Amino acid sequence: MAILLLSLLLSADFYLFTSFRGNGETGLYLAVSGDGETWEELNGGRAWLPPQHAGQLMRDPFLVKGPDGLYHLIWTWGWRRDQMGGKLQIGYASSPDLVNWSEQRAIPVFENEPTARNAWAPEMVWDESKKEWIIFWATTIPGRFPDTEGTGDEGYNHRHYAMTTKDFRTFSAPRLFYEPGFNSIDASLFEAGGRWVMVFKDERRNPVKKVLKLAFADSPAGPWGEPGEAISRDWVEGPSPMKIGDWWYIYFDKYAKPQHYGAIRSKDLKTWEDVTDRLKFPAGHRHGTVIRIDAAAAERLRGARR
Repeated sequence: MAILLLSLLLSADFYLFTSFRGNGETGLYLAVSGDGETWEELNGGRAWLPPQHAGQLMRDPFLVKGPDGLYHLIWTWGWRRDQMGGKLQIGYASSPDLVNWSEQRAIPVFENEPTARNAWAPEMVWDESKKEWIIFWATTIPGRFPDTEGTGDEGYNHRHYAMTTKDFRTFSAPRLFYEPGFNSIDASLFEAGGRWVMVFKDERRNPVKKVLKLAFADSPAGPWGEPGEAISRDWVEGPSPMKIGDWWYIYFDKYAKPQHYGAIRSKDLKTWEDVTDRLKFPAGHRHGTVIRIDAAAAERLRGARR
């Protein structure tokens, strides 16, 4: 009985949340939870993984475990091209155990699109049918979608772009990944009920939207259907989905003051309830992503100090 109980405890689900602080200049932060609602910051609240390169940010960190057994991390390296030495790039590192990490390196994007302004909030998904990663993010290319110019902040008019890789060394050329018909950012994918689901932020300011919406596809590569109605309140971003029990949680960063983290949840992806009042996050927790880990990994991380 004791052995069975220990086995059940070690196999229990835990959840790991990545985040950044401030503008992302201090690096990657981690928090762990046993129920997806109360989150314990790791490493005494200090950065788990600081930036290795001068001027590098580590915003919007996305973490996923691949079929190779490695944890792969990508992030927003810098705010705009004109603040990044004229280059657009996203950050990448990997780890076998979440404690020991590879060298951080930049992945260039839009090298042949000199007017592309930015590359924000990259995420990725493993396409099992093609045995490759799809990396996707939001970019503004001035003049590309003239009908919606002027609907965003500071001249931004984002769409979702993607490229593929098998080894994180060579990459396909970026392609348009999703065009919902309006300025949008912060896409995240999950599979539910035999369909692929994209949750993303409607980034329009004129008129104000700033809400989360869903789109559906039969494959993680798309094509994606028409966007649905808003599923969240406004002024939220950075959605991160996770199935916990019978519920789909979508966590979000309520970035307008007063900034805080929150979540909505649903059993059918149609009817949503806001459960923000049930959640407890470390102070300053910002736009990140959730993965499922086991109890052994949770204890290893709790015991590690960087």
